[in-house]
Amino acid sequence: MVSGHVLSAEENFPVPNVSILVSDTEFGTASKEDGTYTLRLPSGEHLLQFSAVGFETAQHRIAVQPGETTVLNVRLDVSVVQMQDVVVEDELFFPEPGVYALEPEVARNLPSPFKGFQALSVLPGVAANNELSNQYSVHGGGFHENLIFVNGFEVYMPLRPRQGEQEGLGLLNPELADRLVLYTGGFPAKYGGKLSSVLETSYHRPDGESMRGSATASLLDAGLSHRGAVAGGRFGWNAGFRKARARHFFRTQEKKGDYRPDYTDVQGLATWRFAPGHEIEALGIYANHVFRFDPESRKTYFGIVSADPNRPSDLRSFWTRYEGDENDGYKTRFAGVRLINRVSASWSVEHDAAYFSISETERFDIQGASIVFRVNPNSDPATGAGHIPTGNVTEEEFADNLIESAAWTGQGRYRFQASRHVMEAGWSVRAFSFSDRIDEHSILYGRNTSGESVRIEANRLSDEATLSAWKTGVYLQDTIQRGGLLVTGGMRADRFSFNGAWTVAPRISARYVVSERITTSGSWGYYHQTPTYREFRGKPVPGETILGALNRDIRSQRSVQYVLGGEYFLPSRRLYVRATAFYKDMDRLISYDVRNVRLLYSGENDAEGEAFGLDVHLYGELVPGLESRLNYAYLNAVETFLPEYRSEVLEGTIPRPSDQRHTISLFVQDYIPGDDTWRVHLRGLFGSGFPYTPPVPDRQIGRFVIQVPGERNSARYPPYRRVDLGLTKIVGVGAGMHLELTAELLNAFNMTNTVTYTWTPDNAGIWERIPTRLTPRTFNVRFRLEW
Repeated sequence: MVSGHVLSAEENFPVPNVSILVSDTEFGTASKEDGTYTLRLPSGEHLLQFSAVGFETAQHRIAVQPGETTVLNVRLDVSVVQMQDVVVEDELFFPEPGVYALEPEVARNLPSPFKGFQALSVLPGVAANNELSNQYSVHGGGFHENLIFVNGFEVYMPLRPRQGEQEGLGLLNPELADRLVLYTGGFPAKYGGKLSSVLETSYHRPDGESMRGSATASLLDAGLSHRGAVAGGRFGWNAGFRKARARHFFRTQEKKGDYRPDYTDVQGLATWRFAPGHEIEALGIYANHVFRFDPESRKTYFGIVSADPNRPSDLRSFWTRYEGDENDGYKTRFAGVRLINRVSASWSVEHDAAYFSISETERFDIQGASIVFRVNPNSDPATGAGHIPTGNVTEEEFADNLIESAAWTGQGRYRFQASRHVMEAGWSVRAFSFSDRIDEHSILYGRNTSGESVRIEANRLSDEATLSAWKTGVYLQDTIQRGGLLVTGGMRADRFSFNGAWTVAPRISARYVVSERITTSGSWGYYHQTPTYREFRGKPVPGETILGALNRDIRSQRSVQYVLGGEYFLPSRRLYVRATAFYKDMDRLISYDVRNVRLLYSGENDAEGEAFGLDVHLYGELVPGLESRLNYAYLNAVETFLPEYRSEVLEGTIPRPSDQRHTISLFVQDYIPGDDTWRVHLRGLFGSGFPYTPPVPDRQIGRFVIQVPGERNSARYPPYRRVDLGLTKIVGVGAGMHLELTAELLNAFNMTNTVTYTWTPDNAGIWERIPTRLTPRTFNVRFRLEW
């Protein structure tokens, strides 16, 4: 522990509200009204920095001994500062409403199966209830309502994944990243149009620095990264390679078999400053994610085990034997180049050209013979004793699907910076192409109560189509600063050739610094989400062609968003508390259903809706150099179908598929007392259940009851609960090199989480609800060498 007084050097009076920080961290405290302070520190040497308005900054090095209090009294010299004009720099991060920054080190330290998009789960307003998937929802939006940028280039998620295992590593490599910023709503006009969020990832630009790199390996994945610069910093690179074969992780699931995932990812950033003020930047990405699986068996137990003798147990089990195999995957290719010209100290011009393509394949031919049992809770699952068969069914699933999409983009940005202005204008032209081949069917075989064989063809689609479209856009925005007030206003207009429609979106945001401790902010704007292939294709019905299912009158989904926020700084603990309230008024919505991680769109502008809620965010460094976070979010997202689309099951106000009312996320880092080379990382997640649509009885085939969708989103999945633990030891291995050895206990308390339900008929023709569960407790070890 360190304690003492902070006094004025000239007049010897106490100096209150002095910021006292451990150098190169955000950990520290502030002096009280009488100038005293107390700061708990781990043993060892520390460099403390003392700063206050009107005084010169002072630094003092101290040595802290275990169990002792070190006294350090400090005198600060009065400073005289010549005030100059404030310059607004667009590249800086401002605490605008609903905007959150995440250090790449947090993404690397977070205990999780894969490092990347899963780090967003510790940010407020984000719902990510599937450790196998990279998909995430923000403020009640769908998975496809998020913009993703890497160094200013837009990239895309897979179009049509069926389950999380198909998605692989995701396109975010935290080893290359320098900064991650998530806009959860109210983002500026320059970012384009989606209904929910913008994730802006900036990869490190290696200008004029020494060679640096890292090597990582674990039971699930491995990677290598390197960055550096030559020729006096004029040419630099930042590249990374990742490989994952997570057999060990996937085998922990209830569905057993031969898992053979193979995920490969290569990314690279290069910069060349060929003349003063003139630079070329290039980004390349190649990802090949393959998921091969030969399923063998599955045993799922569900229901109620009662400890009350007056209440009988109702325990069921679902056993399946499989034949066949599955081979899915997707390939992503991206190449982008940017020409940067800094014409003067005030003018800069950028022009981009980029190509993005993704090929997604689904190939499986699997037959599963399933039996539903009523189970005696005291029975032996290994032998099957005490399991009474109540129904059986054989299901055949076949698919040979291929969807290919590509985007060619050209764009320009023009920025003028004055003393209190940053004005920016830009344009973009983007050409899309889609090629879709679908050949799939699903057939159920069973018996009704009379013992008659029944065959039900639940789904059959076979067709192929190609499509192309153009999208153009322009925007103009201006950022103005006046004292503590920062205002950004803008307008963008876009045109989509598929439906010939124009959209116009005015937007404005403001931030006001009330005092050193209090900041307020707010934003308002229109946001349009141009329909992509998955939205306007909808759901082709058997016998209908893909092109025949396309809705060429479909319009962009639209929302008007209001965001209001505030931040309060607690100087004594160096903690920040942020609260953000939001409201989204939405129309022209294209409704969708969720099957595991796949979204199935209706293909019609058939609904309108609203979403409102509150995010509370507490963050800071509880110990020097290690960031911790605690978030709570409340959300209410509902939709109402337009009169011409209503039915008995689509009446009234209905929860949207992404309506997760309460989420809590926690990420805490700490040192082992007495040894700061040992670090503990803990992540905790809680999310109330998402809604789903249960089936209801329909027609009969003999005495076999067919099920159809019931009242939309009238039931909810169980809450998502998960705690992950990590323990890291840092070992110095040479000059400028260190080794991080980490042990992770994933889903430490072995909590059961359900991602979806399927329904299987019993002998009475009644369909049983079968849960599909996520991963149980898993152990992982990893090392990371950095130089």
